[in-house]
Amino acid sequence: MASEIVVVDSFSTDSTEAIANQHGAKFIQHQFEGHIEQKNYAIAQAKNDIILSLDADECLSAELAASIKSLTNLDPQTAYRMNRLTNYCGQWIHHCGWYPDAKVRLFHRSTAHWGGQNPHDKIIVDQGVQVLDLVGDLKHYSYYTIGEHLVQIDKFSTIAANELVRKNNTQYLVLKMCFSPTFSFIKSYLVQLGFLDGRFGFIVCVLSAYYRFVKYAKVFMMTRQEAGS
Repeated sequence: MASEIVVVDSFSTDSTEAIANQHGAKFIQHQFEGHIEQKNYAIAQAKNDIILSLDADECLSAELAASIKSLTNLDPQTAYRMNRLTNYCGQWIHHCGWYPDAKVRLFHRSTAHWGGQNPHDKIIVDQGVQVLDLVGDLKHYSYYTIGEHLVQIDKFSTIAANELVRKNNTQYLVLKMCFSPTFSFIKSYLVQLGFLDGRFGFIVCVLSAYYRFVKYAKVFMMTRQEAGS
């Protein structure tokens, strides 16, 4: 049982606040400034030093919960990694590069923080911090329909494209549009055995490749617009 639950909400219009209050959570509304920024803000709101960071569409399997409860050495120099298992349209995806998808999510806030590149955030641990693996899966309920996935691709590709433009990482865009999606599909469907996940495995691999194409296409259009302005 967690001694504190902190929910940071970017002004959602559903029943998130009511559910959070029902379970005794500390509910905070904060304007969304980016995935990394929002999660670091959430860490800063906690009173305790040991942080278990979860997205709204994630939960612990019974095995993973038991692994966490069994821990006795929660010190600043140790962080814990767990495998994330994604449910896609009702099917668990065990390949496609989506599993084991190991994530550091349990850590001491003095020696770890959220970093990476929006929207693909990740926990960065300080030098010298050991990362240990936990038994059990972090269950991730990603998309209930393909339509939801396409909406998210449009959203995430725009965020990623803006980040690439901001960092001036805009070289070889035509080559990236041509070859990055192809290599992505070959890797996820053949090398990472996406075909073993059946029809949904094929869809996941195709849409993962499509995401790469759309991301670089948006960067291409952004740079052309800037050049013409």
